[in-house]
Order: sequence, then structure tokens, then C-alpha cells
Amino acid sequence: MVGYDPGSQGAAVSSEEAAVAGSAAGMVTRALVSPFDILKIRFQLQIEHLSSQRPEGKYWGLFQASRCIRSEEGLSAFWKGHIPAQLLSICYGAVQFASFEFLTEMVHKSTAYDSQTSGVHFVCGGLAACSATMFCQPLDTLRTRFAAQGEPKVYRNLRHAVSTMWRSEGMLVFYRGLSPTLMAVFPYAGLQFFFYNVFKKLLPPPPKAGNSGGNLRSLICGSGAGMISKTLTYPFDLFKKRLQVGGFEAARAHFGQVRSYSGLMDCMLRIAKEEGVRGFFKGLSPSLLKAALSTGFTFFWYEFFLNVMHDVKERRRTNGLAKDLEDR
Repeated sequence: MVGYDPGSQGAAVSSEEAAVAGSAAGMVTRALVSPFDILKIRFQLQIEHLSSQRPEGKYWGLFQASRCIRSEEGLSAFWKGHIPAQLLSICYGAVQFASFEFLTEMVHKSTAYDSQTSGVHFVCGGLAACSATMFCQPLDTLRTRFAAQGEPKVYRNLRHAVSTMWRSEGMLVFYRGLSPTLMAVFPYAGLQFFFYNVFKKLLPPPPKAGNSGGNLRSLICGSGAGMISKTLTYPFDLFKKRLQVGGFEAARAHFGQVRSYSGLMDCMLRIAKEEGVRGFFKGLSPSLLKAALSTGFTFFWYEFFLNVMHDVKERRRTNGLAKDLEDR
């Protein structure tokens, strides 16, 4: 049901339905995967090597970092920045899926390409994600700042963070890291939709559309697509996080070494020089766990909520027809 399907028996998914289902999917998924996102961001921002054999920095492993955050900052620390993160997920899901449904339908009706081919899903998925990224980048920057800060907190709440950042760093601070984000998000999201389409075609369809078997199939296909696409595009996500906390060094001093980068190329070159090639993949382990859960659950809940809306519409239509027959 992801993407315009000319062979579908029911009506095509409208942009409004896609936006509602995408928002709901993003909201539920974000609440479930937030702890992995916090771990990933903490690892990405650490300059010191991540090694349990030769621990240099504050964090050196998944379980050690989890225990450390839990003991120092409390359980709620795994949902730091959850409000901007939820706003981000809701807005991003709405814009991405509404754009994707619109683009696949436009491609099918305006060109000779079939909207259900994997190549079309790659291009439309990438363009949809770029649209969502441009719209939601300020929320992503806020989410990263909240996830990155320790105790005592620099930002008390969302309003305080927005006013402080605007006043001290200017409006453009909310778009820091946008260039590596756009460079990464097109192939990342494109590959997500591409592999999701491929896996859905490889796995046998459930005996009945819309049942639990179909939902499980969506979860499996989405998880596989998320892990592959994240691995292939991961360094750009790390560059984005490093750039987003520029000017935020004081809040991160007790975590270890801090760096300030003048731009994307400076960030790439200094990481390569100081941290080596492995530095580009810091935080990959929690990121892969998060990608598998996040992408899997996003597609799972998106199709789930579309099915719910479709069932409600069918029930209303059936009840309406029955009432018309009674009136006659």
C-alpha cells in the first residue's frame, strides 16, 4: 500500500490520508526508539575512540553507556528532547508520506514509468525526504541539542532553547548541518523505499490483505531496508550531528573533548585526521538497531493506520448503502 498502486482495488490513498497515517506512524515510532537515538547521538558526538579494550572517552559500549546515562541522568534521559523529537517525527512523517504518494501518482500518470517499480520508489522516496528535511530541519537541530546536553541542563524547555539559540547564534543556527543532511537523506530515504519495495516483492503476500501477517511482513521488510540504507549513508548523519552542536561546546565539556568545525569539509577532514576512518562510523551499532526498529515500525504503523482508515471508510460506505436500500 506504500506508493500509488494503479492495480489497487480500492481508491487511491489521498494526500490527507497519507499525511495522517505518516504523522501517526512517526509519533508512535519515535516514542519506541528514542533511547537508541540518544545513545547514537552521544556516540556520534564523542571525539575519543569508542573501545572497551582501551577506554578513552566517557562512553565505550552500548551497555556501559546505557548504565552511565541511567545512573547520572535518570531514566528520563533516554527521552531527552522528546517534545521536539515528536514534533519532528509527526511533521516529517506527514510531509514525507504525503509527498511520496503524490510523487508516485504523478510519475505514473505523467510518464511511461510504473509507479510500483523499485527505481521509481528510490527517486520519489529521496525527493519526498528532501522536502520533509527542508521543512523539519529546525526541529531536528533542537532535538540534537537536547539529546546532547548533560546535567545541569543548558536549555530548560523548548521555548527557552529557541529563544536562547536565536538570540545568541542567529536564525541560521537552526539549519546547521543541512548540507550533509540533504546529501545523506536523498540516498538514505530513497534506499529505504527501494529495498522496502524489493523485499515486499520477494516475500510471499499474506493470505488475506490487512491481517496480522501483512503487518508482520511490513515490519520485516522495513527493518531490512532500514539497516541497509543506514549502513550505506551513515557518515553523513554523523557529520550532521557534529555540525548541529557547533557553538554548544560548553554544555559538552564534561563529556570529554569538544571540537568546533567551520563547515562540512573541515568536519570531514578533521575527523579523518584525528579519529581515522572508524570515526565516520561512531555510534553505528545503536544506529543500526534504531534504523531497523524505526524504519520497520514506520512502515508497519503507516500501513496499519491506512488500513484502519480504509476499513472505516468501507464500513461507512456499506452502512450508507444499506440505509439507502432500507429507505427504498
